[in-house]
Amino acid sequence: MSFLRRHRAATPAGPDFDVLAMDPGDWPGNLGAGLLPAPDGSCQGVFLRYDLFGGRGPAMIIGNLPEGSPARDLSEGQVPFEVAQLLDALENDEDVEVTGAEDCPVMQGDNLLIVRKIKLSESRISCVQFDRSDNVLVTIASWDRPITDDLYALLKPLPAELFQQG
Repeated sequence: MSFLRRHRAATPAGPDFDVLAMDPGDWPGNLGAGLLPAPDGSCQGVFLRYDLFGGRGPAMIIGNLPEGSPARDLSEGQVPFEVAQLLDALENDEDVEVTGAEDCPVMQGDNLLIVRKIKLSESRISCVQFDRSDNVLVTIASWDRPITDDLYALLKPLPAELFQQG
């Protein structure tokens, strides 16, 4: 996974938390990673783009936003950051809004997750969110493929060292 390491000096140097994502070795396609810098240089979140369509655009974005990240502050009807990133990457300038949300219990191994299924005005986007025990908000946005309970079994922490300059 050396392609996730940052090769040039830039702020932030990396997250101070493990990123919950799918290991690239477990999932086909191309992977890209981005960090959300705060003005003080700290990391305000990490998002990973999974391109499962062979260069035709990302199929999924998984975001990890720690408590206090400004990307978590949304106004009424505003889509999560990850949905906006997915639409931008797909060069889709449609006006998409949140139309509702539903909480669902999901088992991830021995852990019970309360997953919020976000309903959007664009039906080709699936979006779910859940809070980790360390108050990091995980958001998964998927294009043209449903998010099933099986996906949660693939999620695992990627160590922060992968994102450090090195």
